[in-house]
Amino acid sequence: MIDLIKIIENLSSTRPIFHSEADFQHTLAWKIHEQVQDCSIRLEYKPPHLMRRYYVDIWCFREGLITAIELKYKTRRLLVNVRGEIFDLLNQSAQDIGRYDFLKDIQRLEEVGLNKSNYEGYGIFLTNDSAYWGFPRDDQTVDAEFRIYEGRTLSGKLNWKLSASEGTTRGRKEAIHIKNVYSLKWRDYSEPSSGTYGQFRYLLVKVKGK
Repeated sequence: MIDLIKIIENLSSTRPIFHSEADFQHTLAWKIHEQVQDCSIRLEYKPPHLMRRYYVDIWCFREGLITAIELKYKTRRLLVNVRGEIFDLLNQSAQDIGRYDFLKDIQRLEEVGLNKSNYEGYGIFLTNDSAYWGFPRDDQTVDAEFRIYEGRTLSGKLNWKLSASEGTTRGRKEAIHIKNVYSLKWRDYSEPSSGTYGQFRYLLVKVKGK
């Protein structure tokens, strides 16, 4: 078993911020390689037992155990100098789509591990946008069922409200089905800036296969 929480905590001391999701993916994979040296790691791996086209961000194989990891890195506008390196993060709005895509990752990770006893999956969401972890003020938004706030219990069929626009749901019309039950817990990652959007937190969901 890979202790991802410990690995992420160690990573935060050397890389408190990333330029992009690809930067986060590569750096986390390298940190796993450093700390779990007998683990074979592949990026953008297509599980051979799945008929449809689907690629896992990080795929680890160690002593007969498969670990599949899906990542999301969503940012608000932040310009900061960290140890002489400039990070100019984009303002990625559309939190409703960000939530949907993350929960779709959870559904897929369950599918990858179906009927596998040697499997563990992880969905990781890293962000400096408190709209993701904060408790919603309005529970009637079109993406209310996709909320991933601190303390939420996640399970069952999740769908857009009927009032969701065509532009919002394009390419994401299907309901999401979460077979198991997950209690969502956000953890502090880093604070590279004391200003607005200077704090990063992450959500780690350990996904069950069988």
